[in-house]
Amino acid sequence: MADQASAFIAARDFLLQHRTDYATAYRDFRWPQLGPFNWALDYFDPMARGNEPTALHIVGEDGSEVKRSFAQLSERSDQVANWLRTQGVRRGDRVLLMLGNELALWELMLACIKLGAVMIPATMLLTPDDLQDRLERGNVRHVVVASEHAAKFAALPGSYTRIAVGASVAGWLSFDDSGSVPATFAPDGPTQATDPLLLYFTSGTTSKPKLVLHTHQSYPVGHLSTMYWIGLQPGDVHLNISSPGWAKHAWSCFFAPWNAGATIFIFNYARFSAAALLGVLQKYKVTSLCAPPTVWRMLIQEDLAPWRSRLALREVIGAGEPLNPEIIDQLQNAWGLTLRDGFGQTETTAQIGNPPGQPVKPGSMGRPLPGYEVVLLDIDEHPSDEGEVSLNLAVRPLGLMEAYEDSPEKTAEVMRNGCYRTGDTATRDADGYITFVGRADDVFKASDYRISPFELESCLIEHPAVTEVAIVPSPDPVRLAVPKAFVTLMPGEHPSAELAEAILAFSRERLAPYKRVRRIQFVTELPKTISGKIRRVQMRRAEHERSEATPGGEFEYFEEDFPALKG
Repeated sequence: MADQASAFIAARDFLLQHRTDYATAYRDFRWPQLGPFNWALDYFDPMARGNEPTALHIVGEDGSEVKRSFAQLSERSDQVANWLRTQGVRRGDRVLLMLGNELALWELMLACIKLGAVMIPATMLLTPDDLQDRLERGNVRHVVVASEHAAKFAALPGSYTRIAVGASVAGWLSFDDSGSVPATFAPDGPTQATDPLLLYFTSGTTSKPKLVLHTHQSYPVGHLSTMYWIGLQPGDVHLNISSPGWAKHAWSCFFAPWNAGATIFIFNYARFSAAALLGVLQKYKVTSLCAPPTVWRMLIQEDLAPWRSRLALREVIGAGEPLNPEIIDQLQNAWGLTLRDGFGQTETTAQIGNPPGQPVKPGSMGRPLPGYEVVLLDIDEHPSDEGEVSLNLAVRPLGLMEAYEDSPEKTAEVMRNGCYRTGDTATRDADGYITFVGRADDVFKASDYRISPFELESCLIEHPAVTEVAIVPSPDPVRLAVPKAFVTLMPGEHPSAELAEAILAFSRERLAPYKRVRRIQFVTELPKTISGKIRRVQMRRAEHERSEATPGGEFEYFEEDFPALKG
């Protein structure tokens, strides 16, 4: 609908106009009020008509390239939508998409939006058991899968349509056949902005994944806040390092860049190489880079200074987990660029962030982004300067999910008493900057002091021998619990009592006595979800059980083992 698209574009243009004027953007931004609205039909297609600049640019580590303009993707997605309709895909049908960063993924996503089908993005790391759960609880009617993963569905019963992308698979429809139908698409009726569009299965660190339901407005329009946080502008070349199947991929590899009229740039590689990424950034004149802290930690191991004059980068962003201040400092020194943090969830778009042109306080996630009223609720559910990060539902942000589809009880729990609760705790300073403390269930007490694992991890990660670290409480007969660090080491470093003493001494010099890391265990890897988040809940449970049964583990060292650290 033209008037609905105009309201969306007006909101978008307001944020572009005030991209470095946070005070005005936050004070005056209003979400567009939408009725019938289909982002692909009402915004993308008119924007793409006759628009020949590159919309999507995919580069492989072998030098292969795929490029499509906005106009080409608009036309091709019409064709794919027509073909899907001939295969029985209808408005409201659930379509599971399990593909890599390949052209077909973007064609299919645009096509599904046009049809009004509900997409269930899925990572290719899923096992058959994971997929069975998604098929059943997601009420999947159609699956579109990269050919090499079709075998995972061999033993999964159901009458769902099977479509393979890539090599032919016996018994599966071939996506290649989609090129044989007309390229002029007509929708079967209007799409309401509140109609369902995306169903995400969260990574499930403590239980079965929750089903997060988003609409035709909550992600397509809601990601105006993400566009603003990243600082995207028309004509930018944006690289977001993320795998399909996760919400961050839709955030920054689909909606936010195209909301701004920017190019989505993808670098496909089998194994990450910081040197290779730097070469790609230079060759293809990437203007904005969003990556998780793990990637930034690997990048700062390189000699970055010589690259400063070679790169076209203007914006650098961290996402996925909080950024350690050390990374921000090193990048600022090497490139003169401010690495900007932000915060959001699968359930929302970007809620909190450091947008371009604003002062950054190292360690802080930033301030509430336009369209989000953030409150911190203390243990008594009163607004405070420290507490659970929550959203005021009296001014409900458009980027908030519709619900947990499979659990009205869980939805009611997180949206009780007029606020949506994120499950993360933080502090807010006098300037309104919000600093992450930890997951509500990760914060623990030692000697009656509240301990934030992230704060201690940020300290230990600065030690040159440490690659990754996770802090959990270790049972202690005197203090109830003490902070224990599980540490993975840099290549060339080896576990030893000497290194353990050095790392414990390092933390002792930088942390208040009550926060001191008192135990350390070297491990080869940390347990993580398939989305890459550390499973501290699993580590806490294992530490509690192990400490009661068998004190002392391999490569484990206590502060008491080192006389020089006593006192």
